[in-house]
Amino acid sequence: MNYPKKLSIIIPCFNEEKRLKKAFNIVNKFLNKFPEWEFVFINDGSTDKTKILVEGAIKDRSQVKLISYKKNQGKGYALKQGVKKAIKPLILLCDIDFSTPLTELAVLYPIISKADIAIGSRKVYGAKILKHQSRIREWLGRQFTNLSKLWLGLKVSDVTCGFKLFTREAGKKLFSKSRIKRWGYDAEILFLAKKYKMEVIDVAVTWENDERTKVSMGKDIIQSMIDLWLIRFYNLINRY
Repeated sequence: MNYPKKLSIIIPCFNEEKRLKKAFNIVNKFLNKFPEWEFVFINDGSTDKTKILVEGAIKDRSQVKLISYKKNQGKGYALKQGVKKAIKPLILLCDIDFSTPLTELAVLYPIISKADIAIGSRKVYGAKILKHQSRIREWLGRQFTNLSKLWLGLKVSDVTCGFKLFTREAGKKLFSKSRIKRWGYDAEILFLAKKYKMEVIDVAVTWENDERTKVSMGKDIIQSMIDLWLIRFYNLINRY
């Protein structure tokens, strides 16, 4: 498999004490192979032992960094802080549960040579879903993607997959402009990529649902709908 030699991996965390042990097993495995990678964990105002556990795990790993703050701000805000601190030529966003395995980086990496952003997709030919979400969650995900495409003019097949690879230049520019703090950040970043005429390519990936997701069926879905409206509004008043 072909992986980049230098890479920043950004992982947001909110009350993840139960998933950190497995996550750090994966982190250590890849750092042993790729010592020039860096992992940036963002503790997004956790109220459990997330901060303590990450601090304990990174004592002997200079390639692992922690950004932490007391008040929960949302995934979009957390990723913005992580991208700001990234120093490697490529930046990968991924989730703490590694629902898309880190090995899938091997299929995104060749694409980034001809694009600004390569995004993992569960919707294009060749994608593999090892464990599905509930039918209602899958339906809501499709509707959010369809609405994002209609409302924002996006061309991608899968807006919400958390596995996205950026060139450093593209990632820094897009997240420096971003304003959406919570779950609508995916749509905003892809809208900004379209606005700034960046090349975005969908890549089929393997994905497995983790039932311990932090996405609420109620308030987070409503907030995401509000975020789509805000993206159009911010663009209208030239805040991008």
